[in-house]
Amino acid sequence: MDDLEFRLYLKIDIDQLDLWIEQGWLIPETSGGQRQFRDADVARARLILDLMGNMGVNEAGVDIVMELVDELHGLRGTMGKLMTAIGRQERDVQRRLFDSLEEIDRV
Repeated sequence: MDDLEFRLYLKIDIDQLDLWIEQGWLIPETSGGQRQFRDADVARARLILDLMGNMGVNEAGVDIVMELVDELHGLRGTMGKLMTAIGRQERDVQRRLFDSLEEIDRV
């Protein structure tokens, strides 16, 4: 969705949106000089609104939460790659890897 659609949908003003982009909390795609927002941007914006509006979290707190969300997303991607790599291994190697992971989890 474009800039105006995004702001109307979320009921935010241009100053809020520009601040969130400046802070790096949202990184819209640009097409033909226009900002374009994806579903993930809508979810991030809703989180920001909830944190600031409903929970009273300040900008520094939102910054921390958004960094954690990004780290979690990165970890999920890494975990997916790890599981794919393990899936390519022979069964006995897979079993040993999973056994090792279970041992780590018990610690």
